[in-house]
Amino acid sequence: MAMDASEDRTNFEDEYSPSSTVFKFDRPIPLLRGPLPASPSDDPSAGPYVLAFRDSQAWASAFIACERKIVQQCEEGARIGCAINASRKCKPPWWKALSGPKLSDLKEREICEVREMEECFVVAKEKCVGLAREKCLVPFRDARIKVGKGVLSSKEAVKLIGWASMPTNKMSSKCLIGGEFGVNTRRASELLGSDDCVKRILDERQQGTKN
Repeated sequence: MAMDASEDRTNFEDEYSPSSTVFKFDRPIPLLRGPLPASPSDDPSAGPYVLAFRDSQAWASAFIACERKIVQQCEEGARIGCAINASRKCKPPWWKALSGPKLSDLKEREICEVREMEECFVVAKEKCVGLAREKCLVPFRDARIKVGKGVLSSKEAVKLIGWASMPTNKMSSKCLIGGEFGVNTRRASELLGSDDCVKRILDERQQGTKN
């Protein structure tokens, strides 16, 4: 039987309706860093722009999130490794299988595996923290942070005449005073002496690396 025009049109509309043809995507993840014009001292061959965090708080948040993610992934792998290691260590000798499994043997193995798992995972967690610190420290120490034009680096601050005589109540964690002309980003390591947020993070991580 031939399909009438109205039925054919209904099927067409159902097939190409918005619910059938439109796909919803997850909202884009905000960029951690944005492009900013390169400074005169930057390598011109690298391009006219550099990527920088919007401020030191965004930089610190990304640093902590990086460490947390690495620790999480490391611990997930460590749990698997420790479980395998515990199973191997607590495996009963081959000759016990000849007499058949006993309830007491199974209980003893369970206690052994729990003990070995806990001991292994305690050591692994410490190593995961150290791994996260090591992996994040260097790239974030060299990462750029957006600053007010002319913000001093730690080296420039030492050279500035009258720095020591500046009133204490005018010293801020941002240190917005004149520096190199045309500079609107600084590497985190350059802000170590003038930004409290950067100083706290880097001092803790660098101290932990030495230990």
